[in-house]
Amino acid sequence: MPDGAEQYLRNIERAFLTGKATEHTYRPALEEWIESLADGIVATNEPKRVNCGAPDFIITRGEIPLGYIEAKDIGEPLDKIEPSEQMRRYLESLGNLILTDYLEFRWYVVGERRLTARLAKVGAKGKLQIEKEGGHQVTELLTAFLNAQAPTVSGPKELAERMAALARLIRDAICRAFEDEDGGGSLHQQMEGFRQVLLHDLTQEQFADMYAQTICYGLFAARCNVKGGKRFTREHAAYDLPKTNPFLSRMFSHIAGPHLDDRIVWAVDDLVELLHRAVISAILRDFGKRTRREDPVVHFYETFLAAYDPTLRETRGVYYTPEPVVSYIVRSVDHILKKDFNLSDGLADASKIKIKAPDGKGKTHVHKVLILDPATGTGTFLQSVIDLIYEHQVTEGQAGAWSGYVSQHLLPRLFGFELLMAPYAVAHMKLGLQLAETGYDFKADERLRVYLTNTLEEAHEMNNLPLFAQWLAEEANAAGKIKQGAPVVVVLGNPPYSGHSANTGRWITNLLRGIDTQTGEKTWNYFEVDGQPLGERNPKWLNDDYVKFIRFAQWRIEKTGYGILAFICNHGYLDNPTFRGLRRSLMETFDDIYVLDLHGSSKKKERCPDGSKDENVFDIQQGVAIGIFVKRGGAKKKAATLRHAHLWGVREVYKKNVQGERELSGGKYHWLLRHDVRKTKWIKLKPPSPFYLFVPQDIALRAEYEQEWKVTEMMPVNVLGFQSHRDHFAIDFDEDCLHARIADLRGTQYTDDELRNRYGLRDNRDWHLADARKQLRGDREWKRWFIRCSYRPFDWRFCYFSAAAMDYPRRELLQHVANRANLCLNTVRQTKMDSWQHAVVADSPAPAVFVELKDGSSVFPLYLYPDGKVPESLFDYFDSRRPNFSSEFVDDFAGRLKMTFIPDGRGTLKKTFGPEDVFNYMYAVFHSPTYRRRYAEFLKVDFPRLPLTSNADLLCALCRLGGELVKLHLMEGHVPLITRYPIAGDNTVEAMRYTEPGQGAEKGRVWINKTQYFEGVPPEVWNFHVGGYQVCQKWLKDRKGRQLIYDDLTHYQRVVAALMETIRLMAEIDEVINGYGGWPIQ
Repeated sequence: MPDGAEQYLRNIERAFLTGKATEHTYRPALEEWIESLADGIVATNEPKRVNCGAPDFIITRGEIPLGYIEAKDIGEPLDKIEPSEQMRRYLESLGNLILTDYLEFRWYVVGERRLTARLAKVGAKGKLQIEKEGGHQVTELLTAFLNAQAPTVSGPKELAERMAALARLIRDAICRAFEDEDGGGSLHQQMEGFRQVLLHDLTQEQFADMYAQTICYGLFAARCNVKGGKRFTREHAAYDLPKTNPFLSRMFSHIAGPHLDDRIVWAVDDLVELLHRAVISAILRDFGKRTRREDPVVHFYETFLAAYDPTLRETRGVYYTPEPVVSYIVRSVDHILKKDFNLSDGLADASKIKIKAPDGKGKTHVHKVLILDPATGTGTFLQSVIDLIYEHQVTEGQAGAWSGYVSQHLLPRLFGFELLMAPYAVAHMKLGLQLAETGYDFKADERLRVYLTNTLEEAHEMNNLPLFAQWLAEEANAAGKIKQGAPVVVVLGNPPYSGHSANTGRWITNLLRGIDTQTGEKTWNYFEVDGQPLGERNPKWLNDDYVKFIRFAQWRIEKTGYGILAFICNHGYLDNPTFRGLRRSLMETFDDIYVLDLHGSSKKKERCPDGSKDENVFDIQQGVAIGIFVKRGGAKKKAATLRHAHLWGVREVYKKNVQGERELSGGKYHWLLRHDVRKTKWIKLKPPSPFYLFVPQDIALRAEYEQEWKVTEMMPVNVLGFQSHRDHFAIDFDEDCLHARIADLRGTQYTDDELRNRYGLRDNRDWHLADARKQLRGDREWKRWFIRCSYRPFDWRFCYFSAAAMDYPRRELLQHVANRANLCLNTVRQTKMDSWQHAVVADSPAPAVFVELKDGSSVFPLYLYPDGKVPESLFDYFDSRRPNFSSEFVDDFAGRLKMTFIPDGRGTLKKTFGPEDVFNYMYAVFHSPTYRRRYAEFLKVDFPRLPLTSNADLLCALCRLGGELVKLHLMEGHVPLITRYPIAGDNTVEAMRYTEPGQGAEKGRVWINKTQYFEGVPPEVWNFHVGGYQVCQKWLKDRKGRQLIYDDLTHYQRVVAALMETIRLMAEIDEVINGYGGWPIQ
């Protein structure tokens, strides 16, 4: 046995036989042996680093990390440790690693186990039994470990994935370092700098993530700048960063240079070594292979993100804008500058104008065409602008003058704002590489004017801050001067979409509401239309980030006095009623508006007009649209001319060319690359008040529809359905289970904390556990609020209908519906679905998601009870309950029919009609397939309207059919079953599936598990939707894992029969209406 191994084994055995040794006891022996194997080897065990996620030993020679050793106590089972989360992280990120229990050694190279050797094992009597060849084998393993040549990396995909694995280690190490550090440590100081200047609600986890990504991309950018065979080191990385980004250079010298926190230095050094070994010339060559559909630099970043943390890509809206989309927008802006602004060079225009000097004294010259991307991301739009300008200069024969043009007329005109560090670093790197490819060499004091800043925050000077915060402030101050003072003419890009915006600053919030806090001036208010408040219950979508970016861009162009706003963003603003104030303001601000709706919304289940597949140009669910808004300057005399076009279809179609190569031949990308604003076939729209929709509509049909009674005007008392925000606690299939939970809430057996843990209860703005328990204990009649609720269509459950268990049980539902004899129409104000099937009856309280999960479901009770407050406009009737109809509506309908309205029940339909007749008539009309198709566009954006008939016979026929539908949907009366449930089993709902008739001997089977099914379910019933729910699927899906009892099995079959009958009655409704003259109803 080699001497070193023999001495090591004696040291280990001596400690082991004491019976008091731990894994820490053996570390000096291993350290001594490792360092004896070769000159210059250092084995470092630093407890602070280990606490922050480092392996137990870091093995270095000089400044170069060679490998890592993770040591466990003697006897710990390495087979169980190897698949652990800790080892998974190490194996993913550390290329040269040993796992040992001090006796057995396992060596891993790039995640794969290469060798295993054992010195000894623990015998039956607790003594070490020496392996005969163990000393030689372990010595050879350790020598190979120390001499291992880490493989070079030459492909961008492999490098991105390896970098991501190390970034995760760095992020985790930073998170652990925060736990070790008091509030005054360097990491806390740096985080506070970001909080002060940039991201005010930044958490430690978010900071660690940003810090790790910045280190990775800063080092990568620096490595790309190292020429020849020069050794790449962390200490000199700041000097190697491109000159285009002085802020990143200064910041990097602080966070990754000699002052780097010692607890994370090990992971960063491993990343430096990985980058040093990377064949960077091959990777940069790949970056030069930019195609029309993919930017390799951004693809590298997205590959990195996908491996680093896939959720970041979605939560931060990091979506690379496809080149065809960017190309369409940039070429269109170039054309409009030439056509509408008489600038023959378009985006390449180098002319200057005089403006007021920033200090207010005299005039100064600035370029006329200043270009800003306020949400730069990775710089794709600015890259496309540079491409177009470069091609223009070359075409004009000015290639030789390019360097002078860039310095004097390109860099001073091109601006970008970005909030996130990693894409900011990528943008600088990408644009710097791009300009270098064109032959431009940056001067020592030149920078790209892409700034790390929050576009949506008010521009103001920040000075006298701590060092790190001051660097950030200087970046933000430079951006602020552009926001406030530069006469930007072109604002373009792809702003982030986030309904739950974190940008809640005072300036942008007030600007949305029509107040510019910088000047005190009143301006466009997105929360008003035609001088009146929107009257929205919850206009939260106006707080989406993309709306705020539109408002910022509109404001900036208004300050300039002329210009072009060109964004691709969520297409919801085109027709959502909540955005009507936004649409109106854009029409009044701009002279020309071009809207190219690219569709692709999987949320709306969009399909092409011919029924074929429609795809998004991004990998996201929201449909998108390109909006180009042109303000020509001068006095504005009329609303904008609005032009609209659709682009439907798949994203890409490929074919092989004559060389056998795959090339783009069709789809949305192909179309966008071959069109711009000139070549698009537009139709002109004249959006009318009050919605000002940016989508085509049949004006004559709209006029017909708007003559009818809107349901909110007919039935003035209505309310959003109830919201518990804890359905798992307040609602149950079983009344006894629900009763037991509420009894626990009321009782004293459990403390508040025990109840929180037992039932997953959390306090929020509107509900506090302690207050709920106090309220419940003070209610002597607490048991009366156990009621049945209409939870989903055809799905009744038990709920505790009280504020003790729910955030919003709704006063109107408590007064008029709960424990009352009543009928309610449940419908929505708007829907994103292509088809409207959003009218459902209920006889008990229903939640806000009763009709559709996303769009709030409103409840319209038929009757109002005396102890509830009611509006004066209601039909005047003071005895017992009264109908929830306005007197104007009753007078209109009675006058048309020449009948008398009775205030309760049903009339004779000869001389009288009552509330339930009106309800049944309305329910029939709302279930007419023709009604739903004819008025589809209008039903998407507002509450339904009811056409009234003056024909008593038609009224009578529709009342009968509507009444049958009401009974069916309340599961009243008997409908013959059309299905069988033939196979016995445990009736547990597991994996559901539907097989259509004709497949084997099956006759339309709904399978609830591998062996049991309902048979005889027609496809049209299986696919039938009520609101946003596929009823037959939803009912079973909500019971996955439950065992169906007999009543459940029969109920489901009754639902199938009711839906089949519903389909028949809907067709009959259309036949009846057509028999009396068809549409519009007379």
